[in-house]
Amino acid sequence: MKARLWHYGSLLLSSFILFITVITVLFFLLELAPGDPVQALVGDVPLTEEFRQQLIAAYGLDRPAWERYLVYLGNVLTGNLGYSFATNAEPVLDIILSRVGTTLALAVPAFVLSTAGGIVLGSIAARTRRRWLDAGISGFTVGLFSIPNFWLGMLLIIVFSITLGWFPTGGKSPYGQPGISLEHMVLPIITMATSELAYKARIMRSSMIESLGQDFIDTARSKGLSSRRLVFRHALPNALLPMITVSGYSLGFILAGSVLIERVFGWPGMGLLLVDAIERKNNMVVLGITIVLTFTIIVVNIVTDVVYGIVDPRLRARFTPNKPSPEVVG
Repeated sequence: MKARLWHYGSLLLSSFILFITVITVLFFLLELAPGDPVQALVGDVPLTEEFRQQLIAAYGLDRPAWERYLVYLGNVLTGNLGYSFATNAEPVLDIILSRVGTTLALAVPAFVLSTAGGIVLGSIAARTRRRWLDAGISGFTVGLFSIPNFWLGMLLIIVFSITLGWFPTGGKSPYGQPGISLEHMVLPIITMATSELAYKARIMRSSMIESLGQDFIDTARSKGLSSRRLVFRHALPNALLPMITVSGYSLGFILAGSVLIERVFGWPGMGLLLVDAIERKNNMVVLGITIVLTFTIIVVNIVTDVVYGIVDPRLRARFTPNKPSPEVVG
């Protein structure tokens, strides 16, 4: 029990240090970046020097960078991500929360599709190892993994939107209609899921081949179990263990990759908000989105580590003290 608590305590500590490091590096990098946040606040209009100084004093921009950093760090740790210079001092957290649901509407289905598809394709490739089907799946996944997401997205738009007219070219719903339309989701989800599906399929294939080569599989086969039961009852549960870790990291990659995908499809989520904030030099929004993404990835990794420790009997054995045998006790 003490070993388990020590492990999770060190994991939380290292995650907290990483979180603070990311905030620190990003804050000072944005401080060094070119641009005028005051001009971003008022837009492309003439600005008198007197009014400029009033805005600088109102937003604390006249204080040293280290002092503003300490204030900002304290605010972040209490859930305050600051205020947007370019949108009438609107709270950054409110701006981000208004886009989170739109991004998750793509990220969650893409995560499920890539995970389920990777498990199925990897398992089929492992069962047909060194046959034409394995070669076909392996070549297909290598090709998918090699294609840049943004290029694939533009290719899908050209083929299925412009040429065939099956799906809209962008946006989340028809013009003037609220909500999210299913037909607007199809191409972005496929684009998001493609590279992760290919990567997971390769990992699942290797894990399934290793699982099928274990001694307990030979023992089960010697007892006359069918091939299907060997795979689904014995090999697959063991092969899925590495997929837990891979899937946890995959969600972080999907969220981070949403920046380019949302830009390509004009999807109004956090990714498109980040690109717009960078173009408008709205540093507080850029910093806020990056912090939210970092925090989300850290939390997902912690949950993945905990889940893996629960389902893997080898890790459970590491944290379970050895009990004396009955002979020793007697």
